[in-house]
Amino acid sequence: MSNLQTIGQQAQASAQTLSLLSASEKNHLLAAMADALEKAAETILAANQQDLAAAKAKETSQTMLDRLLLTEQRITEMANGIREVAQLPDPIGAVDKMWRNADDLLIGQQRVPLGVIGIIYEARPNVTTDAASLCFKSGNAVILRGGKEAFHSNQVLVTILQEALAANGHSRHAIQFIEDTSHETAAELMRLTDYLDVLIPRGGAGLIRRVKETATVPVIETGTGNNHIYIDQAAQLPMALAIVTNAKTQRPSVCNAIETILVHEAVAAEFLPMVEKQFAEQVELRGDQKALAFLNNAQLATEEDWATEFLDYILAIKVVASLEEAIAHINRYNTKHSEAIITDDYFASQRFLKEVDAAAVYVNASTRFTDGFMFGFGAEIGISTQKLHARGPMGLEALTSTKYIIYGEGQIRK
Repeated sequence: MSNLQTIGQQAQASAQTLSLLSASEKNHLLAAMADALEKAAETILAANQQDLAAAKAKETSQTMLDRLLLTEQRITEMANGIREVAQLPDPIGAVDKMWRNADDLLIGQQRVPLGVIGIIYEARPNVTTDAASLCFKSGNAVILRGGKEAFHSNQVLVTILQEALAANGHSRHAIQFIEDTSHETAAELMRLTDYLDVLIPRGGAGLIRRVKETATVPVIETGTGNNHIYIDQAAQLPMALAIVTNAKTQRPSVCNAIETILVHEAVAAEFLPMVEKQFAEQVELRGDQKALAFLNNAQLATEEDWATEFLDYILAIKVVASLEEAIAHINRYNTKHSEAIITDDYFASQRFLKEVDAAAVYVNASTRFTDGFMFGFGAEIGISTQKLHARGPMGLEALTSTKYIIYGEGQIRK
């Protein structure tokens, strides 16, 4: 039996126990985990420094270093995120609906845990605590496999969470961490069908593609974010500029940042110089031929640029002749994550909402809001870009399934 199979067995046993805990018992354990994180801040930061030093030695980009970095404030935010999950209603045991059928059976649909959830992710240590707390609150055991970039940070974080569980009389196997970061072990996890109920990958396009191609375990695809903002001819341009600036520069290394803006030709001459001035010496601009006519310091965009999630201070710009052209471009190149239109034209906004195929579609707001915390979920396990089971930011309910409960009074089928 491999080490991963042992981990799977331990997770299955723990999931059975975890599914029986009351909401108050789970909340008590979550509070203990949050407190333990804050008390161990120095230990966590020391481990994170090891990861940062290794990343800098490899000349990792600044945006990627930001994803990896932990600070005292971020540790506090991680702990508070766990506390917020504890405050959320417990979905387990909730009955979504009940009805009587023609035979007078009382039929209900009740929320139950998925069971054992595997998470494969890259260089964001906060995913460790978000995933652990959401899985725990929803009654699921979790097996975490982080990337080698954040190995020391993730290892310490999971150890702290496990010790908090053990100190409060619960199995540490509810939250487990795979210490082998090899591709071979990752591939084995993707095929751990005897123990995993679902696998959720979080990371770049390469990771998502590898999981889809390799996994025999059911996968919930959390996608990359090649996101767009369309500035309509009826847009308020100062508002559009503020939204574009936020969506591109507040944190360009995350999946809900934008990579391309589409600008209606009727406002391009006024809006694009505003963009260039706003982003001077901060964002590299790549425009199509029409856009270059209004920009002084931009290079010609390539076909590859339209399909790229830059995760950096790079913005592609295309001038379009109509709403129809904008929608067609988005549906061709997007990753079905987050898309936005800036307009005061109600009918244009409604058409955009209806025709754009994405998990989150905005009118007059930044795509940076596509986030479990911002949606009121406390945290998120990921942002699903597929259409089966769950779509968009995945909170507690997305980590549950249902079973039918049926009450009878001696009925038999004739």
